[in-house]
Amino acid sequence: MRRLARMKPPLTDDPILSTYRFTNPYRASDRVSQYLIRHVLYRGDQAPDEVFFRALLFRLFNRIETWERLASQVGPLTWRNFDYRSYERALDSIAASGERIYSGAYIMPSPPFGSRIKHRNHLHLLERMMVGGVSDRVRSAKSFSDVFEILRSFPSFGNFLAFQFSVDLNYSNILDFSENEFVVAGPGAKAGIRKCFSRLRNVTPEQAIETVALMAGDEFERLGLRFHTLWGRQLQLVDHQNLFCEVDKYSRAALPTFTGGSSRTRLKRKFYPNSAPLPQWYPPKWKLQVPISFTNYLADTQDRASGGQQERDHHG
Repeated sequence: MRRLARMKPPLTDDPILSTYRFTNPYRASDRVSQYLIRHVLYRGDQAPDEVFFRALLFRLFNRIETWERLASQVGPLTWRNFDYRSYERALDSIAASGERIYSGAYIMPSPPFGSRIKHRNHLHLLERMMVGGVSDRVRSAKSFSDVFEILRSFPSFGNFLAFQFSVDLNYSNILDFSENEFVVAGPGAKAGIRKCFSRLRNVTPEQAIETVALMAGDEFERLGLRFHTLWGRQLQLVDHQNLFCEVDKYSRAALPTFTGGSSRTRLKRKFYPNSAPLPQWYPPKWKLQVPISFTNYLADTQDRASGGQQERDHHG
């Protein structure tokens, strides 16, 4: 919120937060998710097959630069005009130039489609899913967990990736399930949960996330913590899942001898300030009232909650 208000650095006096890279508490507020929502899901043909195709194509590589380089070489990225060879040549040339194709945020296993080059296998996977009518199956799903199970059935989509991709699709207009309906804990979140709770007994990581989500509001109040919602939208289960992962990362620096059974003991990704603007744009169906100016936002959450005096950009 201080960054959005264009406050001058340092934005925190916490040396760990200043040194290492962490995600936003709200998953949808991260720079890459913001790009996905605004420029991939809601820009272009809104036919369900096209939205599904763009969402998976973007997240398979999960890198803004790859998306933009690919579009510059093959033209508009659409399922209607998809040609495997053109996409293959474009990605081959990007890799040959020495530029990374994949983000380091997720580990993307190579699906078993016969090529020694991972991005070619992922193109084959995407093509098979589209030809197989997965978009229609996802749109016909009766629950958020059904979407997860459909994606989970495909090679290289483990539990964590299938859940993350389900959340991405749920940002779009082709799905509209509650993000508090279902959650899957990734490896980082499980490590964070083990560090927070010494005796879970038979409680699953997902049950721990759900319980913390239910208690969060009361605990903020009890501890006197002023937590900013996402303009009225509370933390969802996927956000709590992410936060446990960040707890694990933070504790590697703060409490290096307390591993919680995790083999990861170091933080590798350093934080480098990005001065580029970070415009806030969320799924219109959320009906968030995002202020145009954030200058007074931090000082006046009550005004925001009651309608406010400042100018607002109402997405809806």
